[in-house]
Amino acid sequence: MALYIILALLNGVVVGTTRAINGQLSTVLGPFKASFWNHIVGFVFLTLMLFVLGGWKSGASGAPLYAYLGGFFGAFYVAMYSYVLPRLGGMKVALLVISGQMISAVLMDYHNQDVPPTAARFLGVVMVLFGMQMTRRARSPEMKAIHDD
Repeated sequence: MALYIILALLNGVVVGTTRAINGQLSTVLGPFKASFWNHIVGFVFLTLMLFVLGGWKSGASGAPLYAYLGGFFGAFYVAMYSYVLPRLGGMKVALLVISGQMISAVLMDYHNQDVPPTAARFLGVVMVLFGMQMTRRARSPEMKAIHDD
């Protein structure tokens, strides 16, 4: 279990780093070209990994056709992240994305597992958004004066 937790945390670091790099590439190429190159490099990497690990042997799965929409959503996500990151900043975008993920997780749990949305779940989203507001205030001149005392 600890290994999975460490891998999940590492994945978060990788995602944050990737988005920062894509944001920089986006300022040079634009968000859609940056996303395109992100996916080309990812495609090459995954192709090599499948060859190395022998993953081509399993063939196509019996997944329903709509399950492949994840690729569309993934490309959309990368392009939008690349677009907004240079405009809003890394912290704000990360917290907004996390808030959106939390909202969708609450709704998916309700739809897929009949776990009703609770006040505690929505409070979690509000706390993340409040944290974002606090980081914004921490950079304001009034708060800077308080921190300098």
